[in-house]
Amino acid sequence: MLRLGKITRFGVYTFLVIYVIIIITPFFMIFNNSFKTLREIFLKPFSLPEKFIMTNYIQAWNKANLLTAYMNSFFVSLVSVIGILIISSMLAYLISRYRFPFRRALYLFVIIGLALPARLAVIPIYVILNNLRLLDTRMGLILVYMATGISFATFLMKRFMDGIPIEVEESAMIDGATPWTIFRTIALPLTRPAMIVVGLVNFVGIWNDFFFPLIIINSRSKETVPLAISVFFGEYSNSWHLISAALSLSVLPIMIIFFLLSKYFIAGMTEGAIK
Repeated sequence: MLRLGKITRFGVYTFLVIYVIIIITPFFMIFNNSFKTLREIFLKPFSLPEKFIMTNYIQAWNKANLLTAYMNSFFVSLVSVIGILIISSMLAYLISRYRFPFRRALYLFVIIGLALPARLAVIPIYVILNNLRLLDTRMGLILVYMATGISFATFLMKRFMDGIPIEVEESAMIDGATPWTIFRTIALPLTRPAMIVVGLVNFVGIWNDFFFPLIIINSRSKETVPLAISVFFGEYSNSWHLISAALSLSVLPIMIIFFLLSKYFIAGMTEGAIK
């Protein structure tokens, strides 16, 4: 029995190592080729660079208009995540703690968004934004991302708030705390792991999204990073050294943010699983 356990553990670790290699290899190839000349990429695509050429990054940064794209992506992602956290936390607390008619129907209406992809409603979304004159605006993108992110955020945060002992809030009420004070000083701090998970998942998804910026944004001055990379790829489709550098720059912020917050992300997911 002990030997079978070791074999199983060895098989699991082998599978995980192979899976990690498969995932990392494309990123390594892109990052590795970003330091080569175009000639070296075609002659030695799998070898390390003979000389690390940093000018590829400078050219890609300038030609792909990445500074403007970075600012737009950070603004849209950050504002969208803040809006999602504010609305979903209040909605989750309302559904979790208060009893009112159609409470269950409201919750089902919110989480049904988990089963219906937002891209199926791209035509109504486009028509609504056009009527509100929000096409080709960052605010239009923000509203779309907030609407599509609230379902998952509310579902996860409600599960955390259901686990908060009601006696804690009742004690605060006896001491004279208002519902807003209880929500702000008790509920939100205790659901911090869920908020980190929601924030990180939505930030990564919004930063990497290409579909909605392609539909909504037309101006180069308002394009996000994926849209800027797509335009750059069309203009420099044969310059693989510049394309590799631009792709490396596009994923770098997400990698940094994830590595900085990975501990909190794993803790939040683990605590959610236990709950």
